[in-house]
Amino acid sequence: MTEGFVRGGTAIVGAATYGIGEAPGLTSMDLAATASLLALDDAGLTLQDVDGLFICLPDDMLSGLSFAEYLGIHPKLIGNNRTGGSAFLTHATSAALAIDAGLCNVAVIAYGANTRTGVGKLVPPPGSSVYETPYGVTLAASYALATVRHMHEYGTTRRQLAEVAVAARQWAMLNPEAYMREPLSVEDVMVARQVASPLTVRDCCLVCDGAAAVVITRADRARALKRRPAYLLGAGEATTHRYIAQMAELTQTAAVESGARAFRQSGYGPKDMDVLQLYDAFTINPILFLEDLGYCAKGEGGSFVEGGRIAPGGELPVNTNGGGLSCVHPGMYGLFTMVEAARQIEGVCNERQVSDVNLALAHGNGGVLSSQATVILGSPDAV
Repeated sequence: MTEGFVRGGTAIVGAATYGIGEAPGLTSMDLAATASLLALDDAGLTLQDVDGLFICLPDDMLSGLSFAEYLGIHPKLIGNNRTGGSAFLTHATSAALAIDAGLCNVAVIAYGANTRTGVGKLVPPPGSSVYETPYGVTLAASYALATVRHMHEYGTTRRQLAEVAVAARQWAMLNPEAYMREPLSVEDVMVARQVASPLTVRDCCLVCDGAAAVVITRADRARALKRRPAYLLGAGEATTHRYIAQMAELTQTAAVESGARAFRQSGYGPKDMDVLQLYDAFTINPILFLEDLGYCAKGEGGSFVEGGRIAPGGELPVNTNGGGLSCVHPGMYGLFTMVEAARQIEGVCNERQVSDVNLALAHGNGGVLSSQATVILGSPDAV
């Protein structure tokens, strides 16, 4: 046991996505439930095996209760923590600890949203700030603030930001499930419709439908199931603020803390990871997280991503499904980082599969760079 987390004591044994792109006629709960059934089938388990449920939906504050009712089961444990897109990685921490404590045996973590066909736009979380709301500060404007500050302090350029979007698109072009697969150049990103200066629409995450789910159980049981397990080796989280006006440093996130804790628990360091799945709500996000997770010094994230370093064939594979920028972003993307990390370890990603993946990092971001959560997964050889 390391810092209270049982390294390798639990594993992801099933992972699935569903309805990526447009899923007309389906509710958020329909999508989440279908992804859950697919993940259970991937694991060789059934709903009758499930006694732990973790979920948060954008349109149901009591979605934990609604989810159990929808599935027709009586779980011993429900988690409904809501920290934005990082919530699902915090759910993984809670599920691992609960399973280790004997509070449940099989946990499902699920998310789904019909953001494109149901709502038609990204919906900001409820709540208001007396310092921001009266002045019309949007989610995109908040991230643009961090972007401009990074450019001012460290000389990060528009071309470097655009390289993040281009790398994501190149990965998406290898993923038949990705929503946007057309070729994209740095120039395309820079001349696209501006959303919040300096961010154009191609610097921003997609607005689409989609769902994801993972199944977690004990390590000893995982070994007997049909899928190659992805063991939970480390998990850390940290929160610094709710609204962007209260962020102490616009260019440093709590990923510094969440990542350091996750790495310590896992017994591995940043350079040991074979693939990274980073929440890329905007192009500035991967740049900040690469710095804060220890892949380069503060201020060097822009130059780090140059030259296709995080694209297919590059030195460090990042967001191999195409990320939130080109694959899927139905309101919240965090759970998709764990699905892709587990799939890369399982070795089932076909054309986008990275060779010999034994260690994968999944990182979630919630709010406006507010909540950060990091999970490190490992193959049986890495435990």
